[in-house]
Order: sequence, then C-alpha cells, then structure tokens
Amino acid sequence: MTKKQDQNFQEQENWDSVEDNMRGLTTPLQSKHWHPTSKNSLKNSENFNLYTPQVQFNEKNSNKFSRKGKPISCLASENQNQPILKDSKPPLVVVGSANADIYVEIDRLPKEGETISAKTGETLAGGKGANQAVCGGKLGYPTFFVGQVGEDANGKLISEALGNGGVCLDYLTTVSNAPTGHAVVMLQSDGQNSIIIVGGANMSCWPEKLSSEDLEIVRSAGIVLLQREIPDFVNIQVAKAARNAGVPVILDAGGVDSPIPSELLQCVDIFSPNESELARITKMPTGSFEQISKAVEQCYALGVNQVLVKLGANGSALFTKGEEPLRQPIIKTAKVVDTTGAGDTFTAAFAVALVEDKSKEECLRFAAAAASLCVQVKGAIPSMPEKRAVINLLQSA
Repeated sequence: MTKKQDQNFQEQENWDSVEDNMRGLTTPLQSKHWHPTSKNSLKNSENFNLYTPQVQFNEKNSNKFSRKGKPISCLASENQNQPILKDSKPPLVVVGSANADIYVEIDRLPKEGETISAKTGETLAGGKGANQAVCGGKLGYPTFFVGQVGEDANGKLISEALGNGGVCLDYLTTVSNAPTGHAVVMLQSDGQNSIIIVGGANMSCWPEKLSSEDLEIVRSAGIVLLQREIPDFVNIQVAKAARNAGVPVILDAGGVDSPIPSELLQCVDIFSPNESELARITKMPTGSFEQISKAVEQCYALGVNQVLVKLGANGSALFTKGEEPLRQPIIKTAKVVDTTGAGDTFTAAFAVALVEDKSKEECLRFAAAAASLCVQVKGAIPSMPEKRAVINLLQSA
C-alpha cells in the first residue's frame, strides 16, 4: 500500500468512535420480536433531518396486493448510546432481495438421478440485496434496505439479521400474499457453492408503481445498489429516480438469467458482473483477461461506461470507457471456508469506499480486503466483516 493509501484508510479509523452510532440507525437490538406498524414513522417524525434538504414523505399508493407497514423504525431508538443521526452523510440505499438460505454441506454435487447425504444443514439469512445491505451496515456506513419478506418465520429471521447488521428497516415491507424468498445453497468441501433460488416475495407483490416514500429515499441516497433478484420493472423505477437526482447506481448482474433491459442499463453508472455472468450477458468467452476486455466493450455498446468485473481467484478489474483498466488481485487467505456472499461483500464494500470519496484504486483494494475476510466464514450475512477488520487487513497486507 502506498503512503497516500495508508493515510486515506487511516482516516477511516476516525469513524470508529462513531461506529456504534451508525448502528443507531436501527432498533432490532432493543427487541427480538416482530413489530409491524401501520405507518412509516419517518413520515411523522419532526426530528427527521438525516439529509439536506430535509426529506418529506407522502402516504403510500394503494395497490391490489396486501402489503403491511414497515416493521421497525430506524429513528425510534430509546438507547442513549444509539442517538438519532442528524447531518449524516447521504446513505447507502440497497434495493433488492432477501432470502432464507438453506445450507447443505456436501462432499460433491450429486449426479443426475443420484441421492447423496449432506453432512449438515441449517438456515441462515441471505439474498443478494440483504447481503449487500448488511455489508454496508457492518462497514459502519448508514444503510437503508428496500425489499420484501413474507409473513413467516424466515421473514423474521431476515429482519433480525438485517437489524443486527446495522441496517435501517423502515423500507422493509411485509407481504401476506407470498412467502419469504429462499435459496438452497449446496456447499462443497472446497468452499465452492451451487445455489438454487426460489423468488417468493422478492419477485411478486411489488406495486406497479413504487411509493413516493421508497423513491424519495432513493433520491436522497449517496449511492444506490441494485441486483437482479427482484423484478426488472422495480429496478428500472429505482434507477431512473436515482439518475434524475444525480445519485450513482451500481447494478450487480447476479440473479435472473435473462436479458437486461436497455432502459435499466442506460441509468446505471457501474455494471458489476462476475466473469460467468459477463460471458452469459455478452455471449462472448471470458477465459482470459483479453477476452474479458473484449466482452466489456460489448457492455459499453449496451449503454454502460464503467464495468466492475469480479474474477474470483483472479481478483477484480474496473473498466472505464476510454481509460486503461484497473486490476486488483485478491488478498490471499490461508483457507477458503465458503465463497457465498463474497461477490456481494466486494460490491458493497466498493460502494462504501466510493461514496466516501476514495480513489478507484482504493475502492478496489478495500473491496478485495472485505471479500478476503468474507470467504473465511461460513454463511453470507454471518461472514460480512466489520470495518476495523478490513482496515487491519489492509494495513498488514
């Protein structure tokens, strides 16, 4: 690390004294119970002054689906050690999926028609949107999550995991017409995984037109993260609202394996696939860096000017149209336990560094360190690292 990079990351340690205050954005730590309310408390809070100018909210639009109110207010904390944040930096806003990940540990994938036994099985909170939100929260940055869960035990599991990760849940909606999304994660002994997703509430019961509340928090963001585990029409509305407000948008390519609408890509500032997703989207080989570079040029033709490619064991690369690509190797770890959530950790950590005005090189390195810590722990949300751990790794790498 250069002297300048070390100095910049040292500056982040100034946040450590207020890191607990960041977690004051959420209140699940005061209660482990499910508390749906009929109205979003932000709408009626006279003290709401997270941003400049002050955000005003209107009532939600009615729709044909049954959608219950926001479960928890991020400004309702009675803990004096978790004060309401005023004059905070504009937040990271994640709009996306929340899943219950059903983990099964296996030695290998079953062959066609074969039944094998799993070593263990358990259910953990996950989903690309929830993963990225918790990563932002645990990295000490004010983070809001806009998403949907069902009226079931998995919904409660996810809500508590998000809250315990420092995420504001005022925009998490409970729907009664669909179960919480879930995924089956087949984790092999080498840490690699194969995943099957059931969309559930992530893919249904969204209103045709998002509420003014949800779009207003998007417009007030410092940066917005999207993925493809929710309907494209939701992502398009969010991306357009962000673009019109001058808010940068990062779209993670993970999720639905279908063509990405040009209407969405044209509102995205940074498109972030891994090498497999890049190959599927462009229908071009990505076996070498030269091939990846050519595939990225196809992304430029689709309407995006920056492409952040996650390359697994080969690190990452940020391509900007008209500039030389920036490459970042992985920060090696002694053992890879589970790669689930590593890409989400990388994307969210990159976004946090970017919204904190770090250089592109620093963003890539910060994200690489966060991902390195992630793969050392089993599970997606449980593996998201604290910011101090990331900084310590950067200083020692």
